[in-house]
This record gives sequence, structure tokens and C-alpha cells, in this order.
Amino acid sequence: MRRVSMATRDELIAALAGRYSRARRIERSRILDEFVAVTGYHRKHAMRVLRSGPAGSRHGSRPGRRIYGAAVRDALILLWEASDRVCGQRLRSLLPVLVDAMERHGRLELDPVVRAGVLAVSAARSTGYWRHGQRGTRRRWRSAGLPSVRREIPVRTFTDWSDPPPGFCGGGPGCMRPIHSRQLRADAGF
Repeated sequence: MRRVSMATRDELIAALAGRYSRARRIERSRILDEFVAVTGYHRKHAMRVLRSGPAGSRHGSRPGRRIYGAAVRDALILLWEASDRVCGQRLRSLLPVLVDAMERHGRLELDPVVRAGVLAVSAARSTGYWRHGQRGTRRRWRSAGLPSVRREIPVRTFTDWSDPPPGFCGGGPGCMRPIHSRQLRADAGF
């Protein structure tokens, strides 16, 4: 098996897909054998590829990624801060109400284009925007001071306790013997 480029594979699929769909069973088997030998595909995968047709017809057009400007990003960060830094999904559902309230009280003035962009942004996209505004505000644990603090604070463990271990009952040093629940009930009169 030799390696074939993706462009060549796409050309082969475009050329053979029509023939494969119109052919009878024996001819399909021959077409499939040749296609597997040339492309190196697994036989079952090759059958699926030839049934679905050329690459252009297999996938629909992918929508382009929306790119919002700096004004939309700044407005989102401002709204996120005003909403006490809620998560993206909650912010997304809160945006229409929050934008109206902030504009009504004079805290926010947006162009109609920017306003439409803010209201159209998805929850995931808004999360990505305010992460840029969050740099430098993350708290990081500092482990440098912890070992010295641990040495200064006394911690009692089970070996430090002078209390008798659980399950022992007695009046003096000579009568420290294990006691079971039946004996305790019998002694107590239950």
C-alpha cells in the first residue's frame, strides 16, 4: 500500500462514487477492492465513503466564526463585572435585562451595532471574552508559609491522648478490662 494524498483520494471518491452507486453487487465488490488497495482505507470505511459521495457533498457549509470588536468585548466585561461575575450561561440569559437596566440608569451607553453584538453573543463566547479581563485577578495559593505555620500549631494525635482507649471501663488501674455491649447492658440492668 502506498500513501496517496487527500486531494487524490477526493478525486477518486468523486470519480468512483457514481459508478459505485449504479453498479451491481459483483461490480461493487471489484470497485471496492481497487479503492481499498489504492487508498489504504478499511473496507467498511471505504463502503461508507463511496456511498456518501464526494467530499463537497458530504459536509454542509460550516458557518463562519463571528468576530466581535473591542467595543463588544469591553461592554461584555463591564456587564460581567456589574453582574458580580456570574457564569456565561447565566450572564447570557441576564444580558437583555441587564443592558436595559444599565442604559435606563445611565450606567451604559451602547451604539445599536454594539448593543446587537452584545445581545447576540453566545455563552461560551462571552466566557472567553471576560477571561481576558480577568488576568491578574486570580488568586494563587502560596505554599511558602505553610510548613512554618504547621510547626508552630500543636496538633494532638491519638498517641498524645492520655485518655483510656474506647471500650475500656473501670474504676482504677487494676480493673481496666475490655467490656462488651452485652456485659454493659447486664451491668446496667437492661
